[in-house]
Amino acid sequence: MNKKTIFITGATSGIGRIITELCIQKGHTVYATGRNESSLATLSRLGAKVFQADLSQIQDIEKVCGKLPEIDVAIVNAGVGIFENAVDLSDDEIEAMINVNVKAPIYLSKRLASKMMNRQSGQFIFIGSQAGKVATRKASVYAASKHAITGFANGFRMELAPYNIQVTAIYPGPIDTPFLQKADATNTYREAIERFLLKPEKVAFEVVRTIDRPVREVNLPKIMSVTSKLYAVAPTIVEKLGSGFFNKK
Repeated sequence: MNKKTIFITGATSGIGRIITELCIQKGHTVYATGRNESSLATLSRLGAKVFQADLSQIQDIEKVCGKLPEIDVAIVNAGVGIFENAVDLSDDEIEAMINVNVKAPIYLSKRLASKMMNRQSGQFIFIGSQAGKVATRKASVYAASKHAITGFANGFRMELAPYNIQVTAIYPGPIDTPFLQKADATNTYREAIERFLLKPEKVAFEVVRTIDRPVREVNLPKIMSVTSKLYAVAPTIVEKLGSGFFNKK
């Protein structure tokens, strides 16, 4: 693998942190951003160049982009989720998901792409979700935010193709990380799907593997690509099969 200059968002926890560590281990020059100071300090000791930032704030996006050198790969990973019926979410919770999951990736990618276009090379890797293809109850707003990134990545890919810039979208199913506990404090969802949970190391490995070997998309586990195709032709069946994931005990 050629050594790259890589920028990673959401690098302080979950798969973002593992991706960052893997990239450092492989000898890439890594720029990482997140909100957790102690995690950033650890990544700095490992060799990453770190920026503390809240990407839901446009001024922080501007600050980070102003500090970054020319990068080869942007891994857009930061995201938040709150698993609750739309009517039970506060406006602030809805706004947080839209700001972090939709606005921030688009604002950030717009700024980074302009530099890549000038030199006619680069790669974006968006960490999406199977929720961006198949929605479930108690995840309508989260699914909407991930549907938005699915659409953005597909259109962005076509816009950047003339400039030799690759766009890859990663669509994992539920991952065994603290994200699930934060998203669903009742733990009902995690218990219902425990046997299907992906190991975060597996997801991070698959993400890093697409660096320098870009593909259009990666579905994890691979069977999920079948599920999304089935949903396209028989949505009622898939919705019935998935309806039990959020049933209260």
